[in-house]
Amino acid sequence: MSELKNDRFLRALMHEPVDVTPVWMMRQAGRYLPEYKATRAQAGSFMDLCKNPELACEVTIQPLERFPLDAAILFSDILTVPDAMGLGLYFAEGEGPNFERPVRTAADVDKLFMPDPEGELKYVMDAVRTIRRELDGRVPLIGFAGSPWTLATYMVEGKSSKEYAITKAMMYSDPAMLHKILDVTAKSVTAYLNAQIAAGAQAVMVFDSWGGALSHDAYKEFSLQYMQQIVDGLTRENDGRKVPVILFTKGGGLWLDSMADTGCDGLGLDWTVDIGNARAQVGDRVALQGNMDPSVLYGTPERIREEVATILGRYGSGSGHVFNLGHGIHQHVDPENAGVFVDAVHELSAQYHS
Repeated sequence: MSELKNDRFLRALMHEPVDVTPVWMMRQAGRYLPEYKATRAQAGSFMDLCKNPELACEVTIQPLERFPLDAAILFSDILTVPDAMGLGLYFAEGEGPNFERPVRTAADVDKLFMPDPEGELKYVMDAVRTIRRELDGRVPLIGFAGSPWTLATYMVEGKSSKEYAITKAMMYSDPAMLHKILDVTAKSVTAYLNAQIAAGAQAVMVFDSWGGALSHDAYKEFSLQYMQQIVDGLTRENDGRKVPVILFTKGGGLWLDSMADTGCDGLGLDWTVDIGNARAQVGDRVALQGNMDPSVLYGTPERIREEVATILGRYGSGSGHVFNLGHGIHQHVDPENAGVFVDAVHELSAQYHS
């Protein structure tokens, strides 16, 4: 594998010195880019795009052709794992993801199995290998997966949900059944991320999109416990280099201490958290990633720069900060504004790294 020409992102996650704060954007390969829309149209559908390693590579690299980003993130979807378990993932127009066979009974749970990352999920590993080859050491490649709790909500509900009524009913009426689902999902995610690392991912991130929907105690029992299981089972070194792991719970500002205690290397922060307070709370135990409100990108260039300056100032001097949005970039954002954001991070952060 070729040497990394830009390793700021990995260095910041390890609290090693950097010249400027590294930056990438969640969903940076996506619907806000006209070139993405063209490639997706060529693929036929979202899942056809995910399952075509060459096209997945193309859209992964598209944002790097536009912006001086410090990392690439694998183009895929968090629902590849439950899809590979045979639950029949499909995307209805205007509705988001759906599963033909949701998991709601003991018999459904008994049918769950750990997919083979080089079998049912080989298309993801092929995409990772293709992207690493095409990046040629330009920036590190991030692999990712959904958290067991987040995946379980889709598996049980059968689609997106605002209230998670079926999943929470199971949690409070038959917790043992939900724990079985979470356990097989955690084992599957661990194997899936380790296979991504073996295929060439240089950092991995766990997206706990719906952890913030849980009560304090339920979060620790049904979400954090299983992310801990994943962190404990991950390959943490490959190619002679440490492979950092980032945990991100949207709405998880209340649990930063507990998340830092898992032994992960970085915590993603949504925009509801003050990054200065978060740094004071977790110290140097973990790096922090985030956390500008993606809606700021609808603002003027001056307003975007102002918000970047505020967040950099709140984090303060020294390494350990990966600049990002507090969640994914919105599809109607002008790409020009995304460029203003990336340039502002590099330009305005230099003073904090002298």
